[in-house]
Amino acid sequence: MRVGTLGIFQNYLGQQSDADMMALEMRLALLTEELGFDSYWPPEHHFADYSACPDNVQFLSWVAGKTERIRLGTGAIIVPWNDPLRAAERMVMLDHLSGGRAILGLGRGLSRKEYGQFGIAMDEARGRFDEGAKMIIDALETGFIEGHGPCYHHPRAELRPRPLRSFQDRFYCVGMSPESVEAAARLGATLMTLTQQPWEVYKEGTLKDYREHWAKHQSAPVPNPLVGDLMFCDESADLAEERAREYASNYFLTVVDHYEIMSDHFKDIKGYEHYSSSAEVFQAVGLEAAANGYVELHTWGTPQQILEKLEARRALIGDFEMLLIPCYGGMSAELAEGSMRCFAQQVLPELSSW
Repeated sequence: MRVGTLGIFQNYLGQQSDADMMALEMRLALLTEELGFDSYWPPEHHFADYSACPDNVQFLSWVAGKTERIRLGTGAIIVPWNDPLRAAERMVMLDHLSGGRAILGLGRGLSRKEYGQFGIAMDEARGRFDEGAKMIIDALETGFIEGHGPCYHHPRAELRPRPLRSFQDRFYCVGMSPESVEAAARLGATLMTLTQQPWEVYKEGTLKDYREHWAKHQSAPVPNPLVGDLMFCDESADLAEERAREYASNYFLTVVDHYEIMSDHFKDIKGYEHYSSSAEVFQAVGLEAAANGYVELHTWGTPQQILEKLEARRALIGDFEMLLIPCYGGMSAELAEGSMRCFAQQVLPELSSW
């Protein structure tokens, strides 16, 4: 079982300087290799305390120069905000600089605030993603990029330096909506999701849909999904629960705010209608109850409690890969690092044997 870490780059409520936030994320990225995790992934987000990593490929180039072993994933490049030619070129450069350790992760983005600053209408996102993502993966496979669609027009050009090797076995797409799940399968990408729904619902909905779409579009065996969890690990069950509930709830509320989940604007945006149901659920149950339910889904507790939770998840959905988010919702550097070390020493060896 592969287990990596996912940076958030969150300056919770602007409580620290961005310099301190960046220094912490740089420390946690390098700690990922030191502690024996398999991979490290930074996001792409812009303009806000919620998450500020405007160029994850650039950040991974720095990580590549400081590490020797871990794989380096983009979690994710938001395709509608990036020119496909430049995205492909940057991934090739990262692969060369890291000795072939790069992982391609693509997404389409959900924040109206970020789309607005880029001057891109959100109802163009699906078309831009579908067209741009195919251009990127085709370019990385062939060494040439070309596009003549309604969103991107590029005459045939050769990528130089040329790609080191295929990305087909290291290609992921974020799938948080039915449309994105189908797109991941159609492109031949491993499904990447952030934990947000009960695992029984995930199994019978998102995962089942992905596997069915994969069977329609691909001949290769369907890959195991990649799931991303908030994580807090401590020897004390009481402390682990207290910290997890505090910081995971904090993080949940920043998600609701940044993506305007309580707003009804999604129902009017082509390709995002699925998210309008979240607002209805939260309005019906209340944010406090929704936050409590969200916290319960994630990976926290003593090492033994975490292993039991993950064993139950594996029994339900089958094998999976994991990304752990070690710092979120205002958590201190000391707490985040202590939690990572506890997990790495007492949980990771067992997971690696699965």
